[in-house]
Amino acid sequence: MHPATSPTAGAPAGRHHRTPLTRRRFVRGLAAVALAAPLALGAAACGDDGAGDDGQVKLSIFWWGGDARAKLTEDALALYTKKHPNVTFEKTWQANQGYFDKLATLTAGGNPPDLFQIDDNYLAEYAGRSTTLDLGSYRDSGKLDVTKFPKSLLDYGVVDGKLAGVAAGENTQGLVYNKTLLVKNGLPEPTTGMSWEEHIAWAEQVAKKTKVPGTQDPSADYKALWVWLRQQGKDLYQGNELGFTVEDVTKWFELWKGARDRGATPTADVIHQGNATDITKQLVVTGKAATSWVWANQMPDLKKNTKDELGVVAYPGDPSAQWARASMYWSVFKSSKHRDVAVDVINFMVNDPEAVALLGTDRGLPSNLDLRTKVSETATDPAMKQSIQVESDLAQKFGTSPQVPIKGHSKVKAELTKAAENAQYGRATPAEAAEQFVAACKSAIA
Repeated sequence: MHPATSPTAGAPAGRHHRTPLTRRRFVRGLAAVALAAPLALGAAACGDDGAGDDGQVKLSIFWWGGDARAKLTEDALALYTKKHPNVTFEKTWQANQGYFDKLATLTAGGNPPDLFQIDDNYLAEYAGRSTTLDLGSYRDSGKLDVTKFPKSLLDYGVVDGKLAGVAAGENTQGLVYNKTLLVKNGLPEPTTGMSWEEHIAWAEQVAKKTKVPGTQDPSADYKALWVWLRQQGKDLYQGNELGFTVEDVTKWFELWKGARDRGATPTADVIHQGNATDITKQLVVTGKAATSWVWANQMPDLKKNTKDELGVVAYPGDPSAQWARASMYWSVFKSSKHRDVAVDVINFMVNDPEAVALLGTDRGLPSNLDLRTKVSETATDPAMKQSIQVESDLAQKFGTSPQVPIKGHSKVKAELTKAAENAQYGRATPAEAAEQFVAACKSAIA
C-alpha cells in the first residue's frame, strides 16, 4: 500500500464495529442491504446469471481498507441494491496487511469472492493462473463502459492481451515538498521537468540554507527507479524478464550516493525511517527532509500531519515517463456464477454519477474523466483539490503505460529496499548492491 501503491482510508470509523476477517466470516458474510425500489433496466442481464429460482442474486465482494473506505463502499453497494433490488451483497473487508494471504487462501480453498479488489503487485499473478475473468468481451459489447477512461489507465489492466482488471481509480507518482520551508528561506520551489541532477543540486541548496536535507533518498523506492528507467529507454519489466541490467541499477545507486555525499539527503538511519514508515510519518511532514516521494493522491493524508503548506510536482526528468496508473483494480473471479452481475457492479462503481460521487477519491481519482471533473468541482478539502489539479495537469504529459508488473513484483520491491539500504549504509558499493539486487530479482521472478 502498501498505499504507496494503494491508498487506504483514513477518515473516521464507519458505522459498525469491525472484527478481524475470518474464513467463517467470509462464508457467512454480512447482512446484505436490500432496499425496495423499481428494478433498473441495467440489471436485465442479471436474471439468467446464476440467480436463484426467485431471481435473487447474492454477490460476494472482498476489499481492503479502513473503516472510512468500508462505509463509502457499503453506501455505494447499497445504492446499487436500491437500483437493482434482486441483487444483494456478501461484503467482507480487512486492513491491507494480510489481505492477499487471505485472498490466496480463499481462492485455493475453492471459496473465492465473485468480485475482489486487487493491485498491480498481484494482478499479473492472478491473471496468469486464470483466476481473473477476461473483461474484454464486456468492454467490446459496451456492458463495461471504459470510453471515458484515459487509454493508458485502461491498458494498465491488460495482462497477456486480456483485460484482467478495471481501474477503481487513477494515481501517479508525486514529489511532495514543504512549501512553507522554502518560502520562509527565500528558496525556489521544485518544478515539473527539472532533471534529476537539477533536483539533487536544488536539494543540496535547500540543505545548506535551511539545515534540513533537501530530499528523501529514493534509491529504495521502486516508483522512482521505474520512472528513471523509462526515461533511460528501459523499463522495470520486459515480457517475463527484467527490463534493466546491473549497469543500470549501478548508475541509479551511484546517483544517490553522490547526493548523500553532497548532503542533499538525510543520513542512512533517517533514510531508513523514510523507507519504513507509513504515509503519516513521511520525512516531509516530520521535518527530517524537505521532500518525500509518494503518490499524488496522498496529499490530503500528508497535510493532516503538518501545519506547513505542501506542494507537489512530478518526479524529476521527462514527465512522459509517468502514466495514468491504476491505484487498484476491481477483478471478477473467472468461475463466478454471477460474473455478469459482478461486471455490472464494476461498471456502476466507475460510471454511475451518484456512486462515483459517494466514493470520491478514496481509491484514487475517478477513472471516468467526465465524472472526475465533477468530483473535482465539488471537493472541499484544499489538499485534495490540489492533488486532483496536479494529476489532471500531469495527465496532459503522461506517456503510454508499461506492462503490468509480473509475478514476483512484490519480492522485487522488497529486494530493492534491501540492496539500496546496503548501499546507503556503506555495507556495499553501488555496483555490489546492484549485482545483489539483480540476482535476487531474477530468483524472485523465476
